[in-house]
Amino acid sequence: MPLFANIAVHESQFPEKVRRDLLASLRRRQVNHKFHYDSVKQTQKWLALHQQFSPSRHDADCRRIYDQSFLAASRACKAGSIQLVGLGCGGGQKDTRLLKLLKKSGKRIFYTPCDVSAAMVLTARKTASSVVSGGNCFPVVCDLPATNGLRSLLGNRRPTLVTFFGMIPNFEPHEIMPKLASLLKPSDTLLFSANLAPEADYKQGLKKILPQYDNVATRDWLMTFLFDLGVELSDGRLIFDVETMRGGLKRIVARFHFRRRRQVTVGQDMFSFKAGESIRLFFSYRYTPERVRTLLAGYGLKVLDQWVTGSQEEGVFLCRK
Repeated sequence: MPLFANIAVHESQFPEKVRRDLLASLRRRQVNHKFHYDSVKQTQKWLALHQQFSPSRHDADCRRIYDQSFLAASRACKAGSIQLVGLGCGGGQKDTRLLKLLKKSGKRIFYTPCDVSAAMVLTARKTASSVVSGGNCFPVVCDLPATNGLRSLLGNRRPTLVTFFGMIPNFEPHEIMPKLASLLKPSDTLLFSANLAPEADYKQGLKKILPQYDNVATRDWLMTFLFDLGVELSDGRLIFDVETMRGGLKRIVARFHFRRRRQVTVGQDMFSFKAGESIRLFFSYRYTPERVRTLLAGYGLKVLDQWVTGSQEEGVFLCRK
């Protein structure tokens, strides 16, 4: 690959917009998840965390369902030339496995890794470099919920296979689903994955997987945001919990509870956190397979096939508009 890379950066990630979003996060005491991937340091911590705890890295059953979904998606894409758009591409490992299968089937492949972090799309680009030439790789940096005209940004040149792996838990569904649905043409294919909880005992299922979040590596990754603002670990305590949202949908949430007063300064803006206040750093919705199908159907997306692990903790869904 060449010694340079062209990256398209949407205005949703221009410096002035990022600053506004940061100030809004501190005012609302609710951190926009994108700020956990903002720096190279945070990206590296997330990649290490993913390597340590992701079921797709350690669970053979989880790897199996992804491999089965990749094969089905490859067969569903009849065109000889395919653009794979990885929304929330992360390090690009799953996308690269899919790209290899598409290439093996004789298709001409193009790859658009898309993420909120420049460091992340460059990592995905490098991961896929053994399969896709640099001239056929078009990295895009954008904040998905704040991006209008995503279809035009990604291009309309060829049939598209969109991956949306592990992203839905970290978004409010009413914010991200219209964006995802508007991106797809009727001829496009979507591979959608979600972290799940067992249908039979939804509440207990969340308690069972809580250690996947409440651990040293995740705490270190999440607290980096506050540490970079001058908050000290002794200022309070990070607490993970399970909460129930509208419609009975449950999620794991992490909040830092201040035990003493702390001032945070961003440029000329100052924020004061009093003892007893908290700031939400993170949340992760956990769906059941039925809840995923209902969510997708609500936005005109039909599930053609699905693959769920025996533990019912991970699922992949093949969809069309």
